[in-house]
Amino acid sequence: MLLSAAGGRAQSNNATLLGRVTDETGTPLDLVNISVKNAAIGTASNRNGEYLLRIPAGKPVEIIFSMIGYQTVQEKITAKPEQRLQLNVTLRHTDQKIGEVQVTQHRRNRTNINRIDPRYLNNLTDAGTGGVEALIKTLPGVSANNELSSQYSVRGGNFDENLVYVNDIEVYRPLLIRAGQQEGMSFINSDMVSSIEFSAGGFDAKYGDKMSSVLDIKYRKPTKYGGSASASLLGGSLQLEGLSKNGKFTHISGIRYKTNRYLLGTLDEKGEYNPRFVDAQTYLTYKFNESFDVSFLGNLAQNRYNFIPRTRKTSFGTINQMYNATIYFDGQEADRFVTSTGALVANYHPGNRLNLKFIVSAYQSKEEETYDILGQYYLNELEPNLTSGNAGDSILNIGVGTFLNHARNYLDATVLSAEHKGAYNSEYHLLNWGLKIQTEEIDDRMNEWILRDSTGYAIPYKGDKIELYSTTNLKYRMNSSRLTAYIQDTYQITASKGALYATAGIRAHYWSYTGELLLSPRAALRYYPDWNPGLVFHLSGGIYNQPPFYKELKDRKGIIYPETKAQRSAQVVFGTDYIFRAWDRPFKFSSELYYKFMSHLTPYQIDNVRIRYLPNLQSKGYAAGLDMKVNGEFVSGIESWASLSVMKTEEDILNDGYGYIPRPTDQRFNFSVFFQDYFPGNPSWKMHLTAFYGSRLPTGPPDSERYMDQFRIPPYRRIDLGFSKVLINQDHKQFRNKAFNSVKDMWLSLEVFNLLGVNNTISYLWVANNSGDMFGVPNYLTKRKLNLKLTVKF
Repeated sequence: MLLSAAGGRAQSNNATLLGRVTDETGTPLDLVNISVKNAAIGTASNRNGEYLLRIPAGKPVEIIFSMIGYQTVQEKITAKPEQRLQLNVTLRHTDQKIGEVQVTQHRRNRTNINRIDPRYLNNLTDAGTGGVEALIKTLPGVSANNELSSQYSVRGGNFDENLVYVNDIEVYRPLLIRAGQQEGMSFINSDMVSSIEFSAGGFDAKYGDKMSSVLDIKYRKPTKYGGSASASLLGGSLQLEGLSKNGKFTHISGIRYKTNRYLLGTLDEKGEYNPRFVDAQTYLTYKFNESFDVSFLGNLAQNRYNFIPRTRKTSFGTINQMYNATIYFDGQEADRFVTSTGALVANYHPGNRLNLKFIVSAYQSKEEETYDILGQYYLNELEPNLTSGNAGDSILNIGVGTFLNHARNYLDATVLSAEHKGAYNSEYHLLNWGLKIQTEEIDDRMNEWILRDSTGYAIPYKGDKIELYSTTNLKYRMNSSRLTAYIQDTYQITASKGALYATAGIRAHYWSYTGELLLSPRAALRYYPDWNPGLVFHLSGGIYNQPPFYKELKDRKGIIYPETKAQRSAQVVFGTDYIFRAWDRPFKFSSELYYKFMSHLTPYQIDNVRIRYLPNLQSKGYAAGLDMKVNGEFVSGIESWASLSVMKTEEDILNDGYGYIPRPTDQRFNFSVFFQDYFPGNPSWKMHLTAFYGSRLPTGPPDSERYMDQFRIPPYRRIDLGFSKVLINQDHKQFRNKAFNSVKDMWLSLEVFNLLGVNNTISYLWVANNSGDMFGVPNYLTKRKLNLKLTVKF
């Protein structure tokens, strides 16, 4: 209803401006910026110099035409509602001295990777998990069903199958995280990001050994002094950047603080939540001369999660069978995760064609997960008859019991690496290569058990003997080394009716722990036909091996299986990109059809965000699906998109006799939207919306056999809505006073998380009734909540 009303107002308060931009000789000018002064409305001319722009009607507006190398032209226009005005403009050449420019792309995209504008992060309604990952979750092929976590799955893969790089440094995450409440912030500081690249599959050999996706982040190299700050009910951040007088030294740093206590208060489990997450990052560069520079990336993060549970009341079931579980708690949980990352990079480029990079990096993690929680539960059946005066009241107690959860888990991890990367760019070839040696040290101490009692009897019942429901004990230290290398070439193939680019390469991986040598050939083709400049075809695929890191070696009992081999995925991806115009505005439709055959799989089960592997088993499987995305100016001057994915993934546990069963990530249907709008006639008021729908995921009882995980949780449905008001921007100088002389932009946002108030289920707490039957009590995620956020850039 809101969108319809906004759309109706837009039709009655806007007009259409169109025309052609040329130079003095009448030659059409491509990529001329056309914008409305003091408004977030704009577009660019096409290769024919033509443009179309929706502008506010009923008042004078100033249209600005600008392009580097040409004199800026400003035209004042007053239009009537829904009037179509034509304005042709001629730009004149000018000689203008500009500062240093960093070229990030000078030719067509030749690889299967998508570039995302980081400016969208400014208008993203995010529950605090991490701005970049929240944006990634809106893309096709990506699914996520937990707003408290920055983790996501891609095309049937799990969280551990995704690669993340920041400035060529691979990012690791703590290994003991089992719930989104503990996770804290993502490694990526969105205030420092300059570029985002993402591939959902079929990526190049230069990227590492994971089976699902790659997210490649680059931090900004400042060209002037500046910074930003934000504060909300979920925490705050401060970011500063600058450079030396001679421009040789640059720095950008950020500190973030987050507490999701405000959100956790909406959970069914009531108590004293005290989560505190803080991190500091810095990226420093120094340019010795035109051929040599060095940089340093540092990060220190500390996540603390303390929780004293008190009570929990959860209603569940169907209209015909309604239940309520009431639990009274004693005890507490205290978790601590401290991670640090440091990387030093030396970059040598003796000429325009050759670039040599040398990287040394270190990662360290100290993790503690400790809890003793006693729960006493009452399971009641409720009156389902809505016409009864007792509707929803308890009519029968069907279960009473107790559980005691205990954990003393400690894990230390250290990863050291030295790496060389090189690139040579000739007229027709772009050659990339790399060599990396890495050492890993894992020290794992685990003591975890669960005691369950139902109606006075311990489960499992052993007469006069009390036996624990489950137990895990482990003390294990692992030292290993890895050696990886790759080489790939990108080149143009002669084609009679278009441009054809090919990328081919191979990766090698050796791990001393298993003695396994892996080879991963990969290739990609991109074709730009002459008969339709707006159409692109691409085909990619290869072998994607994923050797274990550590978690894949450990089963639910804490037993290590050192013979666990690398998982393997053979992938093929075919896709198209089509640029078209609708409502006289540009749009792009992208689609990818893919198939993955997987072998040597290590089966696993998921509880919240905790992945528990079953290395004593092995399986084969597949994933097949179709991803689609349409993005463009649904509202004139600002971009939005919608993503749709259809996917099926199954696996066959070898020698178990049950054939193919759904994998834990078998989400058949996924739909997401990122939408932006502004109030007609007043673009300083903006609206931004993200919406998600993910179909039912399979799950099963705890510690069950893998074939039993075929019960499906309800679909994930969520809408987050935000409204923002621009208080100050760099064009509104008349509103400034001396206190705000250095402020470039300031806006205030009101965010509504989970607008529809849907009770989304992330997992289940399993309790027994008086007969010993198990009931899954849903663990619901956060409910509707408001957030106020102030952002300042200076």
